[in-house]
Amino acid sequence: MNQNLNFDQIFSANKANIDLLLSVAQTALSTAESLAALNLHTAREVFADNAKNVKTLLSVKNPQEAAALQAQLAQPAVEKAVSYSRSVYEISTGAAEEMNKLFQGKFGELNKAAQDLAQKTASSAPFGSDVAMAAVKQAVAAANSAFDNLNKMAKQAADATEASVNSVTNAAVKAASKAGK
Repeated sequence: MNQNLNFDQIFSANKANIDLLLSVAQTALSTAESLAALNLHTAREVFADNAKNVKTLLSVKNPQEAAALQAQLAQPAVEKAVSYSRSVYEISTGAAEEMNKLFQGKFGELNKAAQDLAQKTASSAPFGSDVAMAAVKQAVAAANSAFDNLNKMAKQAADATEASVNSVTNAAVKAASKAGK
C-alpha cells in the first residue's frame, strides 16, 4: 500500500464534500422556499386586486368611464408585475451568488491541496524532476488564472443583465404611467 495514502485525509475530504453538497442543497431549498412564498403572496394579491377591479368595473355607467378606468387599473398591474419580476431576479441572483461563494471556497481548498501536494512531491522527487514540477506549478497557475477570468466574466455578465433588467423595468413603468394619463 502506498505510504502517502492517508486515510484521515481521504475521510476529511469526503466529509468536506458532503458538507459542500449539504450547503448547496440548503441554498437550493432556501431559494425554492423564497420563490414559493413570493408566488403565494403574489397570487393572493392578484386575487384580491381582481376582485376589487371586477367590483369597480361593475359600477361603470358609460364607455368613457370604462376606458378611463381601464387605464387607471393598468398601471398598478404593470408596477406589480415589474415588482414581481424584480423580486424573482433578486432571489435567483442571490442564490447564484451563494452557490458561487460555495464553489469558490471549494476551488480554493482544492488549489491549496494541489499546491501542497506539488510541494511535497517536489521535496521527495529525484534529482532532475524539476522540469515536471515546474509544469505542474504552471498548470495550477493556469487553472487559477482561468478560474479568475471566468469569475470576472460572470460578474460582468451579471452586472450587464442587472442593468438591462433595470432599464426594461423603468421603461415599462414609464410606458404604463403614460398610458394611464
